[in-house]
Amino acid sequence: MKSGFMLYETIQQFSQAVRDEMENNIIPFWLERSVDSEYGGFIGQMSNDGTIDPTAPKGLILNARLLWTFSALYRFKEDPRYRSMARRAYDYLETYFRDNSHGGAFWQVDFQGQPLDDKKKIYGQAFYIYALAEYHLAFGDGQALQLARQLYDLIEMNSRDQIYGGYVEVCNRDWSIAEDLRLSDKDMDEKKSMNNHLHLLEAYTNFYRTRPDPQLRERLSEVFDLFDWQIIDQATGHLNQFFDETWQPKSANYTFGHDIEASWLLCEAAEVLDDPNVRSRAQRLALRLARITLAEAHDDDGGLCYEGLAGKVTDPNREWWPLAECVVGFLNAYELSSDRSFLEAAQKAWNFIEKYFVDKEHGEWFWRIDPDGRADPAEPKVSQWKSPYHNVRACLEIIRRLSRIT
Repeated sequence: MKSGFMLYETIQQFSQAVRDEMENNIIPFWLERSVDSEYGGFIGQMSNDGTIDPTAPKGLILNARLLWTFSALYRFKEDPRYRSMARRAYDYLETYFRDNSHGGAFWQVDFQGQPLDDKKKIYGQAFYIYALAEYHLAFGDGQALQLARQLYDLIEMNSRDQIYGGYVEVCNRDWSIAEDLRLSDKDMDEKKSMNNHLHLLEAYTNFYRTRPDPQLRERLSEVFDLFDWQIIDQATGHLNQFFDETWQPKSANYTFGHDIEASWLLCEAAEVLDDPNVRSRAQRLALRLARITLAEAHDDDGGLCYEGLAGKVTDPNREWWPLAECVVGFLNAYELSSDRSFLEAAQKAWNFIEKYFVDKEHGEWFWRIDPDGRADPAEPKVSQWKSPYHNVRACLEIIRRLSRIT
């Protein structure tokens, strides 16, 4: 990568390798192995070795992410198989997850589609909006847009904090504020979180692409401001994870995957808002987040450590989704800065993915790799939290961004 010629050649090879991985491994895995032909929709759980649990619960996150993934893939390439999978996800969500009594979507249903957890976790509602917007962008479906609007209105009416700003984490089925505010067992029981707001930023950005509404623009701008003024720690440059009602931080640790994911999602929000001041702020935030991630978490072998505290790595394991996000985040930083260290870091991270994360025996990607390069066989290939969203989205973003660089 010393000359312009070699840079171009390397970028072309990089892009082709990403496309090959997406089209020859990731997509076939989900097309061929994720459909639940007995109970409808998609399976809820598959072990690392490909063993399906036919009675596993089905999660809103997995199903919304499948809807987003195959809608996005159809926008990339109009393959009828992608349309069919997107429609399957759309129909299952409408039939089994949508709450016809109170609005919104259940967090989890059983394998036959009966509600198991009827809470309205805002993280899940946000992903449903994100997916519905993508479905509309792919297929022009007006009903999807109406449903996205209903979800948006419910979030704004019931979760938005009118005094301190931001959004409360969890509501009950009837949209009253829940007592237990945790997204999952590993999370803190606090009213507000970085993760919730990151995916509201993502969802509102995509929703705004479908309908540039003045109120939606204002809400998206407010979430962007929260990252700049509250969520990103001014001293460390990392994203604080949990907050009380008044935005006082309640945690000190940070996840490098969220840092680098936020770096490029903030730029996406700035792009749709189309405001020079917001663009400038997004660029400043993105480059700081990317530089910190590169300096503190990105190893020489291309891996990305999972978690840190006070400038030190506390969890050196590597997981599939931060690796996927860091390739996109580093490419975004390269586009903003022309700093070749970001381009090299992106390629090294992709090489790490190909070497360690791609499961050449059972397909798809492993969940976790330890510091010695060993995959964790206990983690699933398919679950509420393991979907094709991170890796397919990364592939699509990498291909798109590399085409601009060449």
